[in-house]
Amino acid sequence: MDLHARRADSFGAQAEAYAEHRPDYPVAAIRWALEPLGDRTERLDVLDLAAGTGKLTAGLVAEGHCVTAVEPNEQMLSELVRRVHGVRALPGHAEHIPVPDQTVDAVFVGTAFHWFDQEKALPEIARVLRPGGVLAAMWAEPATDVEWVRELEQVSASSVESQRHDPVSIMAHPLFAKEERATFPHSHRRDSPEAAIAWINTHSRLIVIDDEERAAINEKMLAFLHQRPETSNGPFDVPLVAEVFRTVRVSE
Repeated sequence: MDLHARRADSFGAQAEAYAEHRPDYPVAAIRWALEPLGDRTERLDVLDLAAGTGKLTAGLVAEGHCVTAVEPNEQMLSELVRRVHGVRALPGHAEHIPVPDQTVDAVFVGTAFHWFDQEKALPEIARVLRPGGVLAAMWAEPATDVEWVRELEQVSASSVESQRHDPVSIMAHPLFAKEERATFPHSHRRDSPEAAIAWINTHSRLIVIDDEERAAINEKMLAFLHQRPETSNGPFDVPLVAEVFRTVRVSE
């Protein structure tokens, strides 16, 4: 298994920590993604693709939508079922979605689109979307324009590079309109430096390295967070930016 595939499949062993420590997504980003549907947004049939432990799923449910969650990793899907109620949860991949043709109004992808084989995934997503439906890919990333957040990113770097140095565009496809982009301010509440480190340890660049390297990075992060006034005492918010791409399924 190559490194990319190993990283994509690495989260299952950390499913409980992922559910506990990963950030959610801002409601404003979800609502913006659905704007192309016009007035048809009160209760939609929505697919959360590569749903993980349900971080985005929970936000879609809270907005009142009828949600189907599809996730390839059994451990992640089990955690989703345990934590998010009122959804249909199915095993499956972006490249082979276990949903009938033209049965959903929107497909959401939370912090996972960069793992997809777009040449295979986009036709599958188009297949399950109704004409005029929306594909929305979103990420919740540290706001690196904030000095201490940028420095923490540097301190937490491992021998495996991040998958998200640059925005991952939705490739041009005849079944989708040109993508639109928007960003939304967000934050991630952490009770302590240790909780912030637990969050960062759920990223694949730290999951797949050996224990010795991870321990050394964690030690550096802990020292850094204890010395910064923003993070040394009590709960603190990590500034994030939610980046969202949306595109509309066009008629054939």
